[in-house]
Amino acid sequence: MSRTSLILIFTVFSLTASAFAESNHPTQCAPSTSLANDKELPTQWSTTKNVVWNTQIPGRGWSSPIVWGDKIFLTSVIKKGDLEAPKKGLYFGGERPDPSPDTHLWMVYCIDWNTGKILWEKLAHQGVPQQSIHIKNTYASETPVTDGQRLYAYFGNLGLFCYDLDGKQLWSQKWGSSKIIYDWGTAASPVLHQDRIYILNDNQEQSFLVALDKKTGKEIWRVNRDEKSNWATPYIWQNPQRTELITSGNGAVRSYDLDGKLLWQLTGMSSIVIPTPLTDHGLLYISSGYVGDKTRPIYAIRPGAAGDISLKDGQTSNKFIAWSQKKAGPYNPSPLIYGDYLYVLYDRGSLACYDAQTGKEVYPKQKIDPKAKAFTSSPWANNGKIFCLSEDGDTFIIEAGPKFKVISQNNLNEMCMATPAILRGNIIIRTLTKLYRIQNLP
Repeated sequence: MSRTSLILIFTVFSLTASAFAESNHPTQCAPSTSLANDKELPTQWSTTKNVVWNTQIPGRGWSSPIVWGDKIFLTSVIKKGDLEAPKKGLYFGGERPDPSPDTHLWMVYCIDWNTGKILWEKLAHQGVPQQSIHIKNTYASETPVTDGQRLYAYFGNLGLFCYDLDGKQLWSQKWGSSKIIYDWGTAASPVLHQDRIYILNDNQEQSFLVALDKKTGKEIWRVNRDEKSNWATPYIWQNPQRTELITSGNGAVRSYDLDGKLLWQLTGMSSIVIPTPLTDHGLLYISSGYVGDKTRPIYAIRPGAAGDISLKDGQTSNKFIAWSQKKAGPYNPSPLIYGDYLYVLYDRGSLACYDAQTGKEVYPKQKIDPKAKAFTSSPWANNGKIFCLSEDGDTFIIEAGPKFKVISQNNLNEMCMATPAILRGNIIIRTLTKLYRIQNLP
């Protein structure tokens, strides 16, 4: 990996834009696709217009909000000392090789859906960080997950903390802090499936994938991985043949069964891997697109794969890879599938569209706006529209379909990197200091 990879933003939140038509939003990763068939979302807002409420969130964190019933959950870390303000975009010089000597508070928050009031806050851990992070990352960049009975708050280089929905801590699992390349910090979020919670921790010392009992936190199995630092959240792929646990990595994409047995692997990713996989049209979509690499692929994978399914030189498909695009992958934002199309949002402010079933280019990269130059949050879709949130806090609304057209733009005037939660006709957006609930108001 070249030192130029310090262009960073590897941050995390490039989790799939999980807007789906349910009353709850328990995780940032959609169960199948990343399209939204919910009530019609607002297309116009500001810091005051169509804002039900906004709430100041203490500390700093780029974890995405999740929702269960009338409760919104998110994490943050408060530093006892001055905070350095991050700047937007891809840039050099944001690494901080020495950990902060200041005490930090790792926090979990519960916010009332109706009023925006903080219902409870819990201190998961207090201490001095053992590892440093990039200035654009935070110590609370992993998105929590809930099953409606328990809340699981994960801080990558610290551990996993389980609470009931009233804030009582039920158990915790801590593990040693491991070095991340260039001191960028961690990002991959936990995944919950049935009675287990899965954690992927790829680092410079000993990468691992672990399955825990969701009720007790007891370790069920652990697999050591021949990988170095990655930031992609694992994905549960339930297909007609079986259920698979998909892990993206710069060494290889690997699929495991639910007992940790390796099913298949695929090499040929970029040197930094961030986007979360997603499924639709009977296919699994995998991508990576570090901007400094020549290889920036998207792969569409059929169910039933076994062994090494990597493409040979000159191939774009094989028995298990339905199609591939070698230079189409995004760096931070995860792709979006809406209807027959796969949309790719690029960090530097362009959108491209492909046929989701064939991989054929529908339209090449289109610049969203001359002033929009930094995107980390993943896009979402609703009512024939694509929504793209920039780091400037601008949400650009683009017409879905085979022709590119920007419809409108909305601004919150503050940095944004977390992917919003979308449900019940609402958009829950986290900015650098606030949480907004946005809805069409009379």
